[in-house]
Amino acid sequence: MPNFRNRESVRASLGSRSPVLMPSLLACDFANLQQEIRDIEATGVHGLHLDVMDGHFVPNLSFGLPVIEAIRAVTDLPLDVHLMIDNPAEYAARYRDAGADCITVHAEVLDDPRPLLDEIRESGAMAGLSLNPPTPLETILPALPHCDLVLVMSVMPGFGGQEFDPVALEKLSRLRDDPACDALLEVDGGVNPSTIADCVRAGADLLVAGTAVFGADDYQQRVDSLNQLARSGRDG
Repeated sequence: MPNFRNRESVRASLGSRSPVLMPSLLACDFANLQQEIRDIEATGVHGLHLDVMDGHFVPNLSFGLPVIEAIRAVTDLPLDVHLMIDNPAEYAARYRDAGADCITVHAEVLDDPRPLLDEIRESGAMAGLSLNPPTPLETILPALPHCDLVLVMSVMPGFGGQEFDPVALEKLSRLRDDPACDALLEVDGGVNPSTIADCVRAGADLLVAGTAVFGADDYQQRVDSLNQLARSGRDG
């Protein structure tokens, strides 16, 4: 059975460690998934980011419930599950049951995300809301009090290795300065040694990195380097 945590403890743990690197398993070697998780755990990371894609909302397929369950069975790290799917309301509860500690849904597929965000929070998971680069920040402002996390996409979702869109920095800065927003701020897409410090300066607490981590020959060295750069953004 999944080792469930409550959303308050996960949020407090991640928030107290900000900025937090969240390696995205989408970029790992799926032929050796358990070993990849063991290797990335050994670097001292504090959570894993899991991208669920349906081939409809985004032009790619990734993995679903059975893989989330398999990952939950081999790690105690918080699982940050990003639902890039057309119908998140039909699946959010099932991903919580599979072991998700945070469930993020997209503003682009919900006329009003607030009921689903509340449902996710009531399940005990952190509730996240994401928006793509072209989506105006104003779209999500009414939902901010219902969010534990806001995920600002810095690429169009679907594929790893894309170039960072600086519009994300503007959105992060505005969210950081908005008194109505007390959610953790996360950024995903093109986060690498060249962009990570700027993301933290703009307000990001959680930094999703896929190819920047799993594309390295030495995971420990890369994680340490990214963490150092992230801290430089926070401190300077």
